[in-house]
Parts: sequence; C-alpha cells; structure tokens
Amino acid sequence: MTYNYRAKKSVIVVSSQITAGIAANVIGHLALALGHRISAEDMGRGVLNDGAGIAHLGISKYPVIVTTVKSQRLKKLLTEVRQAENVLFVDYPDLMLQTGHDDDLAQALAATTEDALTYLGVALHGAVQDIAKLSGKFSLWPAYDETR
Repeated sequence: MTYNYRAKKSVIVVSSQITAGIAANVIGHLALALGHRISAEDMGRGVLNDGAGIAHLGISKYPVIVTTVKSQRLKKLLTEVRQAENVLFVDYPDLMLQTGHDDDLAQALAATTEDALTYLGVALHGAVQDIAKLSGKFSLWPAYDETR
C-alpha cells in the first residue's frame, strides 16, 4: 500500500470548557460518525494480522489529532468549515448530551435555531492544507491534565 501519510488528516476539536469525561464521550461519538462517513480509500487495511496470526481490525491510515478551543471558537470553526470545499466534518451540539434516543435528538435539533446551539466538538477530515487553514492554530488537547 503506497500513499503519502502526510497528505490528509483528521482533527477532532473539543471545547476547552468541558470535563475530560465528557470530552472523551464527544471524541468517541465524533470519531465514530467521521469514520462511518470517510471514504474507504482513506482507511487503512481492513484487517492486520500479528505474528501469531491473530487478526486486529485496521484503523485510519492518516493521522488523527485532538485539539481544544473555547466553545465560541467552535461555532466560528463550523461557519468556516461549512464554506470550505472538500472537508468532511461532523459537529456535536450539547443537545446530544441532553437527549438519549436518536428521535429525541432529531426533535430537539429541529426545535432549536443555530444561534441557540452550543457546540462541544467538531471533527474534520481532508487534505492537510485544508485542515491546517481551519485548525492549525488550535492547542493540542491536554489529556494529561488531571484538573480537567
């Protein structure tokens, strides 16, 4: 499999105003949604076998970075990415934490205007230069910070 490892990447941006536990939940949901929608050619091998012949499911063949910004910057990022071409993105409004069933979420979103939404995370995937324009100045998520 020949490809340029640095040609594309995914960035998951989480709000700096949420706890590490909520951030982990947001990151998980965003990663699943992005992975479901990403093109098959951007994924690595389907199965990798170790030396004992035990199969391990493959992962993205491109880097995945987690960063953090303030909630208002997330909203600005969404405005920017909606205007960008060739960038796949997924957002995570706080209504997703306030609802359980997917039907409840659909109803809650339908009853809420964009300006009333608070975003907890956004995931992006695309060419490195496109993603860098959108998220290049964001701080890495400090998962090691036990005070979060």
